[in-house]
Amino acid sequence: MSKIKEQGMKYNLYSWSAQKKINPMVVSKAEGVYFWDEDGKKYYDMSSQLVNSNLGHGHKKLIQAIKDQAEKMAFMGPGYSVDVRSEAAQKIVELSGLEGAKVFFTNAGAEANENAIKMAKAYTGKWKIFSAYRSYHGATFGASMLTGEPRRFIAEPGVPGFIKYDGPYAYRAPKACNFKSEEDVTAFYLELLENQFLYEGPDQIAGIFFETVVGSNGILIPPKGYYEGVRALCDKYNIVMICDEVMAGFYRTGTAFAFHQFNVKPDLVTFAKGATCGYVPLGGVIVSEKIAKIFDEKKMYSGLTYSAHPMGCATTIATLDAYKEENIADNVAQQGKVLAEILDDFEKKHACVGQVRHIGLFSCVELVKSKETREPIVPFNNDAEGLMPKIVGMLKVEGFSTYSHENMILVAPPLNITETELRDAMKIMDKVLDSVDNMIK
Repeated sequence: MSKIKEQGMKYNLYSWSAQKKINPMVVSKAEGVYFWDEDGKKYYDMSSQLVNSNLGHGHKKLIQAIKDQAEKMAFMGPGYSVDVRSEAAQKIVELSGLEGAKVFFTNAGAEANENAIKMAKAYTGKWKIFSAYRSYHGATFGASMLTGEPRRFIAEPGVPGFIKYDGPYAYRAPKACNFKSEEDVTAFYLELLENQFLYEGPDQIAGIFFETVVGSNGILIPPKGYYEGVRALCDKYNIVMICDEVMAGFYRTGTAFAFHQFNVKPDLVTFAKGATCGYVPLGGVIVSEKIAKIFDEKKMYSGLTYSAHPMGCATTIATLDAYKEENIADNVAQQGKVLAEILDDFEKKHACVGQVRHIGLFSCVELVKSKETREPIVPFNNDAEGLMPKIVGMLKVEGFSTYSHENMILVAPPLNITETELRDAMKIMDKVLDSVDNMIK
């Protein structure tokens, strides 16, 4: 064991892990869509780390922005007006297209969601918050309550008022549904949602959260008309519509924000990851005009020591400029089409691939034991044999780095990846899926 790894294992606690069962790789450098281990082996970063390294590693413009701001003013408290804070907020609001909106800056996505909860409650005077079962909104206490998947369990029993609903997932819907079209899927899930609103009492429901496109829990893309229907229900019952764009924002799906893919305007939008591409921490809430206005006279009970950190804001400005200068939206459109063709071919070719789902450079491969029964390759929340970590490990051995969740493998490379890099990386996945086909025979 290298000195770095030995020291790390002795003094660090690693996320979401039983410490004696992990073997963290020592990374020596990173550049573009690659990183290298201490032995000099190169890996494709095909998950953009945690779907945040949208512009890859070693981006000179972002690094220079950090250096310049550190020399000028490394920190100033959140009660002051600072040039980069003002400019970053303006750029984000303009990018969102939500005229009259304002930004409250946080350190990361979980804190953005925490503060969005409070804003929805302050605006409506109500207390219940809806969020989907298949969702992840962060690991702080309130964000854990929002989270629908099993990572919330450690925080339970938690704060009262957090209600879970079933979001659209046609591939795993009850067999009796027998959907004939996207419109059927939409009608079914909207009826479920409205019924639940009525049973929970619309006069008590402050807000409803969505990962605009569900991330680690399966890249679930809402069916046609779903968000328009949700928007109508929110307007009908005075419920705040909150889009969590922590993963899906900043061109990951092809548009500046994922909600731009759908004919809808949310009331609150949370963001992080792609705002700075992970170079420094920063997140925030885009607050629509109607909600922001209540804080003109009413005290806003939100505050963080590092809110609107100057180095984070400076990096955000550089990042948003780089997205435009490098025509990232066009590249996502081009490479997203390539990725879609490759993944669709995998679904036809590989016995272990039940379904692929993709939008822009945001995609996953859902692994099954049988295409006919759609039985997942591992039981829900139970991978006793470590099969998915084994498959992810097989990919890594070949130089393809990503992560899995339940029976799904995420594919979300940096947004500036080239076609050659993308095709070469996906050849590795193709090869490993051949092996997985043999494993399920």
